[in-house]
Amino acid sequence: MIDKLDDAFRFQATALDLRAQRQEILASNIANADTPNFKARDMNFRAAFADALAAGPHAAAGTLLQTSARHFPGVAASGVPEQSLLYRLPAQASIDGNTVEMDAERAQFADNALHYEASITLLNMQIKNLLSAIQG
Repeated sequence: MIDKLDDAFRFQATALDLRAQRQEILASNIANADTPNFKARDMNFRAAFADALAAGPHAAAGTLLQTSARHFPGVAASGVPEQSLLYRLPAQASIDGNTVEMDAERAQFADNALHYEASITLLNMQIKNLLSAIQG
């Protein structure tokens, strides 16, 4: 029963997790807009999302070490792998080597936030539908 609920929510939960990670990356770019030689980074959300869905619910996370046979198996929290982050190419290079373009970063940040809110709305609708099915 729980596995079916996990499967029902996995799509939106995966989307929310990746959107939150992308938001952190974009916020880091914005925070480092004045740092000399900082290279703006981003992730290919579509590819990361497809990989996360194909890998399964706990495949991306690392397995925690069990030091006793009585310990429950667990998984460690995972982030976006460093090698999957891409460098953003600026439309116009800056003198100090920084590749952050504030207008583009703000637009990406707002777009990602909008998609995050849409995922939360869809997840809430799924929960409401399940509750109405349970309550009758």
